[in-house]
Amino acid sequence: MNKNNTQETTRSGFVSLIGRPNAGKSTLMNSLLGENIAMVSQKANATRKRSNAIVMHNNNQIIFVDTPGIHEREKVLNQFMLDEALKAMGDCDLIVYLAPITDSTEHYEKFLKLNNGRVKHIIVLSKIDQVTQEKLFKRISSYNQFSDQFEALIPIAVPKKIGHKDLLETIAKNLPESPYLFNPEDLTSELVRDIYAGFIREAIFENVSDEIPYESDVLIDKIEEKKGLDKIYATIIIEKESQKGIIIGKGGESIKRIGKYAREKIEFLSGQKAYLELQVSVKKGWTKDKAYLKEIGYENEEN
Repeated sequence: MNKNNTQETTRSGFVSLIGRPNAGKSTLMNSLLGENIAMVSQKANATRKRSNAIVMHNNNQIIFVDTPGIHEREKVLNQFMLDEALKAMGDCDLIVYLAPITDSTEHYEKFLKLNNGRVKHIIVLSKIDQVTQEKLFKRISSYNQFSDQFEALIPIAVPKKIGHKDLLETIAKNLPESPYLFNPEDLTSELVRDIYAGFIREAIFENVSDEIPYESDVLIDKIEEKKGLDKIYATIIIEKESQKGIIIGKGGESIKRIGKYAREKIEFLSGQKAYLELQVSVKKGWTKDKAYLKEIGYENEEN
């Protein structure tokens, strides 16, 4: 038998990152990928739509799907976000449930009821570098009462990359044998315009306080890609006229900070200079307007 004709088995599949709001799902996905493509904020419910990252590990292709945090329904926009998370749970080969070490098992128990054993899952116990060994073992013990429900429990510390290798290997073992679903050179199947919009939204979350980030969105109007310079034109949508002055700031200081923050992230990802032009537009009550939400892409596929 000619050894050159043998092919090593490959595994490939979709892995949904699930957890409460602000659990650190986007941060974990960016860390595993080694690139910042998903927006990250310390504020809860920053992620609104599913996004993905394609991670190659040995001979396996793992497609991570970042999701909005599981939370109670409120506005129409929040309903979309919850539906996105629930749909991701049903559309994947494996779920990674992210549980910060400081959390009780309450959120996890809610997840178990929602999943109802439909999709196998791994628990990732994060931020273990923030507690003592005694507290770590105590928390692991509290999850072990559900050991018949999960495939594995992996303790990790994202900033120090503790547990990353164990996590990737455990995920790969639980994926189906399959040829690669995407080009191994790709980092994501997301559109560039969606990634850039996420960067601008992140800039708003990091530079504007109160409820404004939750009542704002970003539409990419146009991207002009040229050698040495990308030009991005975008509109920030807000709900109230009174919010416009806060977004722009005195003498334009606030929108300059937003633009600088987002532009630097765009330039780091693209590897070249970027020109970013931002406008602000008021769309009253947009977070509750089903027709408008559908128009700007907040619609579940089955609707």
